[in-house]
Amino acid sequence: MSSVDFNSVTNSHYEFLGSFLGSSDTAKDSIFYSYTRHINGFAANLEEEIAAEIAKHPKVLSVFENNGRKLHTTRSWGFMGLEDNYGVISSNSIWNKARFGDGVIIANLDTGVWPESKSFSDEGFGPIPSKWRGICGKGSDHGFHCNRKLIGARYFNKGYASRVTTPLNSTFETPRDNEGHGSHTLSTAGGNMVQGVNVFGQGNGTAKGGSPRARVASYKVCWPPVNGDECFDADILAAFDMAIHDGVDVLSLSLGGSASNLFNDSVAIGSFHAAKKGIVVVCSAGNSGPNEATAENLAPWYITVGASTMDREFPSYVVLGNNLRFKGESLSATRLKHKSYPIIKATDAKLASATIQDAVLCQNGTLDPNKVKGKIVLCLRGINARVDKGEQALLAGAVGMVLANDITTGNEILADPHVLPASHISFSDGVDVFKYVNSTKSPVAYITYPTTKLHTKPAPFMAAFSSKGPNTIVPEILKPDITAPGVSIIAAYTEAEGPTDQEFDKRRIQYNSISGTSMSCPHISGIVGLLKALYPSWSPAAIKSAIMTTATTLDNEAETILNATFIHTTPFSYGSGHVQPNKAMDPGLVYDTPTNDYVNFLCALGYNETQMSVFLKAPHQCHKNFSIINLNYPSITVPNLNRSVTVTRTLKNVGAPATYIVHVQNPNGITVYVKPKILEFKHVGEEKRFEVKLKVKKGKATKSYVFGKLVWSDGKHYVKSPIVVKAI
Repeated sequence: MSSVDFNSVTNSHYEFLGSFLGSSDTAKDSIFYSYTRHINGFAANLEEEIAAEIAKHPKVLSVFENNGRKLHTTRSWGFMGLEDNYGVISSNSIWNKARFGDGVIIANLDTGVWPESKSFSDEGFGPIPSKWRGICGKGSDHGFHCNRKLIGARYFNKGYASRVTTPLNSTFETPRDNEGHGSHTLSTAGGNMVQGVNVFGQGNGTAKGGSPRARVASYKVCWPPVNGDECFDADILAAFDMAIHDGVDVLSLSLGGSASNLFNDSVAIGSFHAAKKGIVVVCSAGNSGPNEATAENLAPWYITVGASTMDREFPSYVVLGNNLRFKGESLSATRLKHKSYPIIKATDAKLASATIQDAVLCQNGTLDPNKVKGKIVLCLRGINARVDKGEQALLAGAVGMVLANDITTGNEILADPHVLPASHISFSDGVDVFKYVNSTKSPVAYITYPTTKLHTKPAPFMAAFSSKGPNTIVPEILKPDITAPGVSIIAAYTEAEGPTDQEFDKRRIQYNSISGTSMSCPHISGIVGLLKALYPSWSPAAIKSAIMTTATTLDNEAETILNATFIHTTPFSYGSGHVQPNKAMDPGLVYDTPTNDYVNFLCALGYNETQMSVFLKAPHQCHKNFSIINLNYPSITVPNLNRSVTVTRTLKNVGAPATYIVHVQNPNGITVYVKPKILEFKHVGEEKRFEVKLKVKKGKATKSYVFGKLVWSDGKHYVKSPIVVKAI
């Protein structure tokens, strides 16, 4: 479309709304976004009565509210993972063959970008790809710049502005990252190779994004929280519309919100339009674990990523007066003098006005300086940010902090850049520390300075915060799809904030350590960039399949991946498993899914023409016999198995001619039959269909979910799919 065409669509929006408001001029004042490129619609400030009236009009196919979403960090700045010790990509394999992502454009929807970071330097880069149609929308930030690496930036704040109580000033007119989250995620996906990166001396090495030679772009849609929400639907849709127009290849979204019907979900709608144009969208699963049914971003046309650990730690030991030592983790920049200090429970150090429930968590204004000064404070994890607890301890005069997990977070300990000497310890170790403090009148302790330790075991294991399935919107689609490193990830950061993102923290660093599914998501985005460079003709579904079917469910001790309490996990935690990029480069076979199948999937959900219209520009004739369980997905999920059901799938050969034989691990109480058991592929692109019959064993099935696995192998490739079943 030309600019004239865009203006014509915009004017049609003004005229339509003007018919309700009395004039086109009034409509212009109300509309703050006109979606004109790939999504047809507008966002406007309206009274509820007017919105309800518009919703009844035959031309209006869908109306939804400008809801808010959150970023998926643990809000306690935790870490980039594709470093020298990343553990899953070897530098002489996929990176070289995929030219380090050269020619691919990776973008994120996030908090913006810090353009001065070395991760976004254009040294050694040639001209900007001719397909790029984006701009460097610097707004009022005249110091902001793009280059041949960071080739575009835009900001979207009108949806946010509609939800705040005062007009936005010029500081909001910029794509600059003033929080750190956007720079961190973008550099993890596509940042340059930068030598000598560390956080206060720890984790020293070469930082590099998953696709270090890719070009990157930033679409700023997230802003300071309003009632807990940072990113609003109107802005997200506007960014999607523009990113598709600009020519991105990969979109990385480390944000999400409460699960909702897909026709009311801005990420689901925007990503559907992106997928239609061949753009791979990657989303984070959320940080609401370890409870089940907490996963976010639940549509089948993007990749949803959980968070797990890598084989690197930053140990900091807590040494008690009885000579017991407990290994924690930390990235504290300061160290204690080598002597013992009094240690006090936060509940024993509370102000008279503070409740025990607040004090045990070291919440704001709960600690008494007269009781804390010169001591190490023992705090419990939960509610407020981990680094905030350390700040509260420091403000009260403490010399250090021991942060103990509660039972839900178990053994998941995170290395944070605390403002004082601190160590984060596990739940079981915390129980022992509390027991010691209670056992003596004069308890003392010491916290060792952090070090860097590689090749730790077991790794990976699932982060306690990582959201889990089952899928609450479409139970037949397993989410998350995959897991990737999301704990203690070191990547580029803003220099507008301190590493703890706390106002009290005046330190400034170029690279920071953060944890969250926000961090695991761009790991997959970077790997997608490599696959895009290697196989530019592959569809988003084929790339997704390659990543999922080659993943591993084993840790580095050859045991099933554990959770944070060291109990075996299930596909509800890790999806298909922990990503293995080298194997994804050569999957052998893929489950490809044409866009029309996604449309039939929406029909099978029972969506009417109005609800379907946010995904489609023209009415669609639904395939009446299409079943959701037969969507050609790389995993198989049957949430309500009554006696037996037959599921169909189709595999496409993307490798050499080969004969594949099926192997099945039956879920407990379920028998799985596959027909045919052998698939012979003679050429690239050839497709073969097979059936999977799942049958309940009489008297053997449970009423809870059980898990199995289906594997097609030619002796070289292992094309793996999790099987998730619940009998009724």
